[in-house]
Amino acid sequence: MDRVRYPIALKLIVIITVILAMSLGATTAVVSWNVSQDTRISAEESNLTLNSRSASAAENELSTIRANVFLLLDLVNSAGSQSALANQAANFFFERNQGMAAIVLRNISTGKDDRFYVNRRFFTSNEIDSSLVNDFMEINAGYLERASKGESFVLNGSPVFNQVVLAMVYPWKEEGWNQVAVIIFSGENLLDAFSSGSVNSSFMTNHNGDVLVHSDFSLVQAGANLSSMPLVKESWDNQDSARQIMFEAEDGKEYFGAYNHLSLADLCVYTTVAADIVFEPVYASVRRNIYLTLAVLFLSVIFVYFFSKTISVPVKKLTEASDEIEKGNYILHLESKTRDEIGLLTRRFVKMGKGLDEREKLKDTFGRFINKEIAEKAMKGELALGGETKNVTVFFSDIRSFTAISEKLEPYEVVEFLNDYMTRMVECVSNTHGVVDKFIGDAIMGVWGAPVSQGNVSLDALNCVRAALMMRHSLMEFNRGRGGDKKPIIKIGCGINTGPVVAGQIGSSSRMEYTVIGDAVNFASRTEALNKPLGTDILITENTYKLVKEHVIVEEMPSVTVKGKEKPVKIFAVVNMPRATDIPGAGPEGPKNMAEVRTLLGIPTPDFTKVNVNEDEKKFKIQGQ
Repeated sequence: MDRVRYPIALKLIVIITVILAMSLGATTAVVSWNVSQDTRISAEESNLTLNSRSASAAENELSTIRANVFLLLDLVNSAGSQSALANQAANFFFERNQGMAAIVLRNISTGKDDRFYVNRRFFTSNEIDSSLVNDFMEINAGYLERASKGESFVLNGSPVFNQVVLAMVYPWKEEGWNQVAVIIFSGENLLDAFSSGSVNSSFMTNHNGDVLVHSDFSLVQAGANLSSMPLVKESWDNQDSARQIMFEAEDGKEYFGAYNHLSLADLCVYTTVAADIVFEPVYASVRRNIYLTLAVLFLSVIFVYFFSKTISVPVKKLTEASDEIEKGNYILHLESKTRDEIGLLTRRFVKMGKGLDEREKLKDTFGRFINKEIAEKAMKGELALGGETKNVTVFFSDIRSFTAISEKLEPYEVVEFLNDYMTRMVECVSNTHGVVDKFIGDAIMGVWGAPVSQGNVSLDALNCVRAALMMRHSLMEFNRGRGGDKKPIIKIGCGINTGPVVAGQIGSSSRMEYTVIGDAVNFASRTEALNKPLGTDILITENTYKLVKEHVIVEEMPSVTVKGKEKPVKIFAVVNMPRATDIPGAGPEGPKNMAEVRTLLGIPTPDFTKVNVNEDEKKFKIQGQ
């Protein structure tokens, strides 16, 4: 039985799944896109606001420090840098500003520090040596030189002090000397100002992109430079003071980034937030929608599955019923339980089965008298009065000494004997796609190639030879256990010829017979009659031999003169089909020559010097052919 490749249930499930997936998917996509846009706008506004707040806090902090230090320096200058009042003012300043580490005024012309104020408490509490101030000054001597010419800088002191320490470097002129004011202080207050407590992260860099304040102290301590970071690069490439962009970091992730340039010392504050964190609520919403879609799809599949059963089960029963009809069982035991199209089809199917059963009975009855293929064509109206020329292979077989055998049997015994024999022989014809044209007493006439050919005249001829070899073996099986007057040993002769014939229905509109006529038929009959004098059982003409010579072993017999032909025609005795695998008694283990065939069948070897194959040629011509 053929398997269903695409069941109805599967088709319905696929269709419903596609429709639901497309509709729910489209809805989810639209909603998610709208939500993501709203979320993005909100995230950008929040990030920009937080950045502005952090930048404002940083600018206020740095401006306050600078103003306080400059006020202190002015006060010290007024009181005299070496006076007790100056020292008292410095101590008071450090008392009030404990995050201040040192204030240094360096004379670039002399290379000496005119004033050096150190907050001892700062260095003691942080367990660092105040001499690191000098180290820092030496490391950044180039910036001090530039500051003396009017530039201002904020530098990262963390790599030297191992603390979050910043240094503001400003030009300072006093009494005509070009001096530089270096303010070293803790960046903890700025770090606290940048800590928003949210998923956003803020940091600050100077004009070179050096990190000054960052939540990751390892970057500050290492003196990291972020000038290659897309956000930092964008901030210095554009002349605007503030902007919000989206960029891709080195880790491949996307970030929202905002920057804000400060009005002092070319500083810039940045605030970033990872896009996947921003869109996590959107992603969560999408996941929930997907789960909902899967749940709806699952319930839909269950519903469609059980609904499809109401269609697929009856259809499956109809399929099984069609298999029964194919096997020839036309009476179907089907019940129509629905009033829909399936129920109507079921009732019609049962009715059709009954009609086929009646027709098959008629065909079986009809087929007992004529060939089954011809009966089917006749019942379909495909056979009409008239004929057509075809190249066919004609077969004749005859029982040797049938008259003598029948004289020793009762009439009913003759009929039983012939029925048994004919059944075996006809089966060989049918199994090789041949057609029994007629029974002529004990003789059988068969045709290969009419009314239906198996593809070409060569294949039809080969099938005919195969049938004859099957008959040889079937006759041996028939003769097994036989002997005596009541069960005599049977010997037959087979003649095969290929050629053009007229095939069609012969007769009248009230009674007709499908047959083939022509010289090819006469020569096949003539060939069959030559088996007895030649001591053979299967003879084929030269016409047939040319079509099957690649497949058979033969022995050439004496040529025969045929009426109407100038030259004698060659005749061949069939020995075997050596490559056959489906013919009992033939194939690789079959006979290799006619001597083995005669021994196998009990046929005496004739004296060919006394054989006249042209004797009584007219005797073998079928009357009316």
